[in-house]
Amino acid sequence: MSENPIRPVSQPSIRLTTMAHGGGCASKIPPGELEDVVSALSGQQYEQVIVGLEDGDDAAAVRIGGADGDTAVLSTADFFTPVVDDAFDWGRIAAANALSDIYAMGGDPVVAINLVGWPRGVLPYELLRQVLAGGLEVAREAGVPVIGGHSVDDPEPKYGMAVTGTAHPDHLLRNDAAEAGLPITLTKPLGVGLLNNWMKTTGEVSAAAIETMTQLNRDASKAALAAGAKAATDVTGFGLLGHLFKMGRASGVGMVIDRASVPLVNGAAEALRDGYVSGGTRRNLEWVQASRGLRAGAGITEEDLLLLADAQTSGGLLVIGEVPGYPIIGETVAGSGIDVR
Repeated sequence: MSENPIRPVSQPSIRLTTMAHGGGCASKIPPGELEDVVSALSGQQYEQVIVGLEDGDDAAAVRIGGADGDTAVLSTADFFTPVVDDAFDWGRIAAANALSDIYAMGGDPVVAINLVGWPRGVLPYELLRQVLAGGLEVAREAGVPVIGGHSVDDPEPKYGMAVTGTAHPDHLLRNDAAEAGLPITLTKPLGVGLLNNWMKTTGEVSAAAIETMTQLNRDASKAALAAGAKAATDVTGFGLLGHLFKMGRASGVGMVIDRASVPLVNGAAEALRDGYVSGGTRRNLEWVQASRGLRAGAGITEEDLLLLADAQTSGGLLVIGEVPGYPIIGETVAGSGIDVR
C-alpha cells in the first residue's frame, strides 16, 4: 500500500454502478460477436510478431532486437464501466485487471497509461481523482509507473489502463501451448461476477470480492513460470468456460473440469442461489454451448454451468500444469471440448 492514500471521506451521493448498463468485465462485447469483428484484422504478416490476435491471447508479443533478440515487448489495454460504487476501489480493481494481462503472458509490466471516459457534466472530478488514485496505488504495488493517458467526455464512466511489459520470447505463457495429460490450476476463486451483480442490485458491499479483484496476479505468474508452465490465460469477462474453450481450441486439446474442486469466493454460492446472474455470464454459457464443445456429466446442473461461465473481473490465472500452492481443478486430455463432471 502507498503512504497516505487518497480516500473518499464518504460514499458518493450517486452510486457509480448505476451510471452504466453493465459493470466490470461483464460489460465486454460477447466472445462470439467479438471474434467476428476482429477477424477483419487477421492475415497480418510481420516477422517480429510472436503472439498476435489469432488465438485471443491476453496481450500482443513482439520481438525486438531482430530475429535473435531475447526480449519480447508485451502490449495490452483494458478498461470497463464501474464494478463497485467506491471510486477508489474501482480504480484499484481496474488497474489490477489491466496489469493481469501482462502477468498472464508470463511478463513483467514496465509502464502504464490511464484510459478514462467521464461524464463531466454529471459526476464531479473529485470522484475521478479517487479513481485515478486507486489505480496508482495498485500500480505502485506492482512497481509500475503510471505516466499520462487519454480521456474523453463520455455519458458512461469508464476507467482502465494500457500497459506495456517485457518477457523472454522463449518463456511466454500462451493460449496455444497447452498439452494433453496435464493438470489445470486456477489461482483465484470464482464468483466475483455474481457478487458484483449482487452489489450493484442491493448496494451492499462484498469485501471478499473486492479483495479478490484487487489482488495482483504477479506471484501466481512467477510461480507458474517457475513450475515450467507454458500455457496460461487470466479468467475475466468470458468466464472460466469461455477461456478454457479458447485455450483448448488454440492448442488442440480437451479439458476436463471437476466442479467440486473449483474454489468459490465467499458469498458466491448464495448469490447464485438468489439469482444474481449477469447477462454477460448467460451469453458466455450460450457461446460455449453453441460451439458444441461443452459436455455436462451426471449431476451437473445449469446453475453449476452458470457458475463456471461467471463473467469475472480481475480473475485469477488459468494455468496448464501444477502450480504449487494453488488448487487443481481438472486436467487436459486428448480430444476437444470441455467435460464438466
